[in-house]
Amino acid sequence: MAENTPMMQQYRQIKAQNPDCILFFRLGDFYEMFAEDARLVSQELDLTLTTRDRGKEKEDQTPMCGVPFHSSESYIARLVARGYKVAICEQMEDPAKAKGLVKREVIRLITPGTVTDDAMLHRDQNNYFACVFAQEGDWAVAFCDVSTGAFCATAASGEGALSRILDELGRFTPAEVLLGGEAKTAQPLLDELRDRLACCVDLGADELFEAQRTRAETAAQFPAEDCADLEEGILRTCGALLSALKQTQKTDLGHIRHLEVYRSGRYLELDLTARRNLELTETLRSKEKRGSLLWVLDHTRTAAGGRLLRSWLVQPLRAPAAIERRLGAVEELVRDPIARSELRELLGDVTDFERLLSRISGGTAGGRDLRSLANGCQNLPALRDQLARLSAPLWQELTAQLDPLEDLRAEIDRAIVDEPPFTIREGGILRSGYSEELDRLRGIQTGGKDLLSGIEAAEREKTGISKLKVGYNSVFGYYIEVSKSYTGQVPDTYIRKQTLTNCERYITSELKELESTILGAGEQITALEYSLFQELRERIAAQAARILATAQAVAAADVLADLAHVAAKNRYCRPEVDASGRIEISEGRHPVVEQVLKDQLFVPNDAALGGPHGHVDIITGPNMAGKSTFMRQVALIVLLAQMGSFVPAKAARIGVVDRIFTRIGASDDLASGQSTFMVEMSEVAEILRAATPDSLLILDEIGRGTSTFDGMAIARAVLEYAADRKKLGAKTLFATHYHELTELADEEKGIQNYNIAVKKRGTDVIFLRKIVPGAADDSFGVEVARLAGLPESVIRRARVLLQELEAGAPERPAQHAPEAEPQLGMEDLSLRQIADRLRALSVETMTPIEAMTELYQLKKLLG
Repeated sequence: MAENTPMMQQYRQIKAQNPDCILFFRLGDFYEMFAEDARLVSQELDLTLTTRDRGKEKEDQTPMCGVPFHSSESYIARLVARGYKVAICEQMEDPAKAKGLVKREVIRLITPGTVTDDAMLHRDQNNYFACVFAQEGDWAVAFCDVSTGAFCATAASGEGALSRILDELGRFTPAEVLLGGEAKTAQPLLDELRDRLACCVDLGADELFEAQRTRAETAAQFPAEDCADLEEGILRTCGALLSALKQTQKTDLGHIRHLEVYRSGRYLELDLTARRNLELTETLRSKEKRGSLLWVLDHTRTAAGGRLLRSWLVQPLRAPAAIERRLGAVEELVRDPIARSELRELLGDVTDFERLLSRISGGTAGGRDLRSLANGCQNLPALRDQLARLSAPLWQELTAQLDPLEDLRAEIDRAIVDEPPFTIREGGILRSGYSEELDRLRGIQTGGKDLLSGIEAAEREKTGISKLKVGYNSVFGYYIEVSKSYTGQVPDTYIRKQTLTNCERYITSELKELESTILGAGEQITALEYSLFQELRERIAAQAARILATAQAVAAADVLADLAHVAAKNRYCRPEVDASGRIEISEGRHPVVEQVLKDQLFVPNDAALGGPHGHVDIITGPNMAGKSTFMRQVALIVLLAQMGSFVPAKAARIGVVDRIFTRIGASDDLASGQSTFMVEMSEVAEILRAATPDSLLILDEIGRGTSTFDGMAIARAVLEYAADRKKLGAKTLFATHYHELTELADEEKGIQNYNIAVKKRGTDVIFLRKIVPGAADDSFGVEVARLAGLPESVIRRARVLLQELEAGAPERPAQHAPEAEPQLGMEDLSLRQIADRLRALSVETMTPIEAMTELYQLKKLLG
């Protein structure tokens, strides 16, 4: 049976070593899959499923399918995108030279968190592999992007530790997570990873997190200063993650050189709910970049710049001095459009050094990757000169950090041809003049072919056979071909090798010797080129620190130039950022909405929180008037300022906040059995637990998911708690339809009332989108319903009912009327009904048909 052949035994042995992976088994020019892997891949990729043992009974046949070696990346990418792991099993020797079974080994494991090929990655988005470890209430999490070499970690302990870890996971959105210790059984963590983040989850073996092993692993990878005074949880997390990465990459991860350990308090914190509600990187409904804040900001010129911009956006700073350094660099380019334009032009041709370096260090880079590295270095000297002309301190730092890499570029230019082949095992990748030995072998090869032409001419002259030819095929090698009509003239020194229909083929000792020389040179050339290329790749990998420093400088320059470009284009102002605790915005605008409103003027609004302005604003007014837009724009302006960007306003003073919380809208969580109201209350509970006096709270329609009096009571209690400095005292924007809550402005210190200005014209309402002091006097719900398109008859009925409810006299059936009222005759009742209907009519909006129908109904009432 085929299952017992040496090749299938080899396959099953390697598969047993990688049971959780789809094994791509190299056979010639194809990667083949067998048995269950074949069934799975054929279904997932819509490939034809065949069998290896076509002569056997059906139950003895082994299913198989395959993909071409040269186009395997797209197939692997589709499998990895669906959460599968792929093991690449390569032939480790030339099948033509192998004695017996070709040696094969798994050279790399590709998982959702460890991909490095461009075809499997988003150009401007990091791809993180995370590791979470917990022990006795202490938590740690580490993140690594193998494709760029970024590696960072943080820890949390005590009450709320798990919530902070969940926030970090939501911010980095890893593709894969390794769990260790108590994290493997933490159900809230597992639910978050699988349901909300939808990432691949691996439960790590206990030995992977062993203290001594992980400490040694971390110390061996990073400089001593990076590992000094680290908590045990961080050491275990980082060490376990490094071990897992080495198992998949099969390398020493030389491009991962720096560990950034960040602590609570360095960055403005945003939980997953806030990031989604504020639509920082994608919209709520479509999950697309277009319509998000990142869509407005991202005009970066490099892939690394796009990734760094996203990182700054979800990780704003809290230190005013660090923020001011970024703002100073942005302002210099805003004021100098020529320098800004020249800088952005130079950045456009810089290669993605980070991801190139990961492939070079991992031993997977080919000639085209090195060629791309050299081409991307061309603008670095001019880019450094351009940065040197700028005076802001941050620009000067980036100038010093940027290495032009001229020596690396020169060596690659000297070595690699302009158009290198796809693979590095077929030769033709190195230039002439790079290696004396290579040139000598090539001379033999090309000179040998010239000798063949000479031999052919000499033999024709010697034998007198004018049509004698010297040829070659892979079976017999070089030969002399003579047509049968000339066989009588063939010398005795010719040795017959093959007889064909019209000719005979011969060899000579001289031809055989030359054949050995030429073919031997070809094999030696291929082997030598491969060896020389590996040496060159290793020399470049040894310069990883220089290349990474330059890559990071280029990315930062790109982001700063991009922020300056957006600021100049969209009329943003430089905010004043301090630790005052105040938020003062003059003529602020929503950065996304104003870009979407192409043919409409966006109405700017002022905002003031903290200090003498009070720290809680109650905002009332109708739906669709702009309350939610206003609150979101305040939060986005604060966030933009703290990431180091100019902001959409005439002027702004931003006292740094530690966290931004949002409670905007809610939906049922049926999977966990939670109603809309329960989801809302859970979110509010978490906000009140985690918020501090330095936080910014955006609360929209608290309490609307239950009865009026219950909802109003909850909303008031939340407001009082947020306003009370002894309990919370956070800066809060609170939108509500409970007009009774506006009385709190007179009862509680620090609370102010604002409303959306509305202009009434008859029954029509115009929303002015302007925030003004004071409470709204109406919710205009019926008018909003009319704008939404409810049938006119429903609107008319709603107005009648609204008048009755506001008068405190809801409509009742005639038989339930109080006995104290005088009895009405039929004529009186008809007249009253007619009068009520006439008052409810909106004549100016009625169509002729509607008017005739209404007139007919009124006539019927008169009898």
